[in-house]
Amino acid sequence: MILFRRSTVLVLSSCFFFLLSFLSAPAHATTGGTTNAASAPSARTTVLRGRASWYGSQFQGRKTTSGERYNRFKYTCAHKTLPFGTRLRVTNVKNGKSVVVRVSDRGPFRHQRILDLSEIAARPLGITECGAATVVAEVVADETPLGPATTPENLAALFAADPNPDAAFTTYSIPASPAVLSDSASVDAHGALIAASTLTKGQVVTAAEVVSCPAGFLIQAGSFVDAANAVAVQARIKSLMPDLKVEVSQDLLDGRQRSRVLVGQFGEKPEAEAVRQQLLVWGIGGLVREVALR
Repeated sequence: MILFRRSTVLVLSSCFFFLLSFLSAPAHATTGGTTNAASAPSARTTVLRGRASWYGSQFQGRKTTSGERYNRFKYTCAHKTLPFGTRLRVTNVKNGKSVVVRVSDRGPFRHQRILDLSEIAARPLGITECGAATVVAEVVADETPLGPATTPENLAALFAADPNPDAAFTTYSIPASPAVLSDSASVDAHGALIAASTLTKGQVVTAAEVVSCPAGFLIQAGSFVDAANAVAVQARIKSLMPDLKVEVSQDLLDGRQRSRVLVGQFGEKPEAEAVRQQLLVWGIGGLVREVALR
């Protein structure tokens, strides 16, 4: 009887210990060799930066590499390697205009360009006038609607994340979470480089493109009736960013003399936007303006 009781106590104690161990196990522990969610790599988005051109109307109706017929009124593009059907949000870094397209063909195979856009996709980006333009293209979800799209709020940050900005083109990956690249001022690390051209930007921009698209960008950091206020803002910006060009321009507006503080001369809009955001951190407001290159 005593032996039976001792055996019962031992069995009950073992069961109690097993139950306690099970209940106290971490909630994220799994069986079958699955990876702990906390240690799983974060999702990443592929980004392409480089020159994009467009298909002329002479290609209308021709069969593409995917087998479908080219239609200049559909939002499609050619890329050398991305799977057919991949959707890209393509943004012209000059004017900030965006469009979502679908990969349906292979190319382009000249001038180190990364995309050939259909005519309807190239027009809102201003590429039909220039022949080509520098773009940033993000791989987006398959259900993303094709056609004109809103400019990415973090365009300056996407551009700044380029790990090899001097190359003619790069392909890199960034964290998929938009909070990680919310603004250019918070970008400390570059994206992870996937591929890059051995040529530089200057080596792939044709003379015709330079003549056709001479626009540049600057920051207007204030417009003042009192010229002394403009000079004071100019001096402060120079003390904070001594390498930047900062001028005071005298203009007549509505019959009154105005002194405008003009900062920099940038070839691409995201570069100007990044500096504008940095000035804003220091309490200096401003806006980015497109101007003719001088």
